[in-house]
Amino acid sequence: MATTKTLEDLFHETLKDIYYAERKILKALPKMARAAQDEKLKAAFQQHKDETEGQVERLQQVFEIIGKRPRAKTCPAIDGIVEESEEIMEEFKGSPALDAGLLAAAQAVEHYEISRYGTLKAWALQLGYNDAVKLLDETLSEESKTDEALTKLAEKAVNSAAQKKAA
Repeated sequence: MATTKTLEDLFHETLKDIYYAERKILKALPKMARAAQDEKLKAAFQQHKDETEGQVERLQQVFEIIGKRPRAKTCPAIDGIVEESEEIMEEFKGSPALDAGLLAAAQAVEHYEISRYGTLKAWALQLGYNDAVKLLDETLSEESKTDEALTKLAEKAVNSAAQKKAA
């Protein structure tokens, strides 16, 4: 008879998923920063890379809290989002719309992360992993702030620059 999977199992599997995702994002952000034309967007990607390094360390601490070794599990969702950003870099290279596309791809990443961290935080709370809740909440807060900053950058500069040059 198969063993019944628990919320604890689901928490661990989702933790491995976001651990993979964060490490994949760490590799993608420098490429996106190099491809970006807008200096503020380049800086935002670099800042997010620095933040992501801290988020990976926090995830390693969460693994420790639950008594598991940090392991990644392939995350097809983040692979797809990163693949889309690579397509944008290739198809829109040199185009005035490149930065708008990169920014949209970055926000797709942020929204995925916000969804995952919100879920993990709720489950950690349910499971009584109070130290993990604090770590996950810190990352969730960073991801939300990054998303807000990207929205402002899109609204104030990047989207209109893409449209003006194209007109």
